[in-house]
Amino acid sequence: MNLNWRLILASASPRRRQLLLGLDLPVEVTSTDVDETPPADMPIAEVAEHLAWKKAAAYTGQLAPDQVLITADTTVIVDEHLLNKPADPAEARAMLTLLAGRTHQVVTGVCMRTADRTIGFSDIAEVTFAPLSPEEIAYYVERHAPFDKAGSYGVQDWIGYAAVERIEGSFYTVMGLPLHRVYRTLKELAAAHQRK
Repeated sequence: MNLNWRLILASASPRRRQLLLGLDLPVEVTSTDVDETPPADMPIAEVAEHLAWKKAAAYTGQLAPDQVLITADTTVIVDEHLLNKPADPAEARAMLTLLAGRTHQVVTGVCMRTADRTIGFSDIAEVTFAPLSPEEIAYYVERHAPFDKAGSYGVQDWIGYAAVERIEGSFYTVMGLPLHRVYRTLKELAAAHQRK
């Protein structure tokens, strides 16, 4: 199917830009600044998509008929606790200690907006970590400084090579953008556009 979309990625994440370029469509990068504190009564599995919608709403540019704005947010959930980005090395080490030797969920929420439609969704993957020693955790935090990553880790980093035993779901959801869902939605938006 011939997709002629021009994509606008509203994200500071170099990983999301790298992933989106893999769809062989032109990508422009911008960013939106929003308060990422979720409502206190919101179920934690809904936070990622809520923040993606919030980021899309904060974009003030005009979208051309062939442009799609894409915003995303990724959260990590373990024991019904939401792990966001760590504030400092001590918090990063504490998060990784919590994840070590266990299975957790990664939720990436996405919002895709054209000039006349907005679609949002979440994709969930389950990630199982091998046990990690305090020395391994300290090494990773010191060497890779995962302070811009939910749950204090990037699956594409050293820790992904050394500690991720199993992923159920999309690797790209864990990395920050479920490309299979993004591509499917781009096709849906193109089909709706052609019907007009």
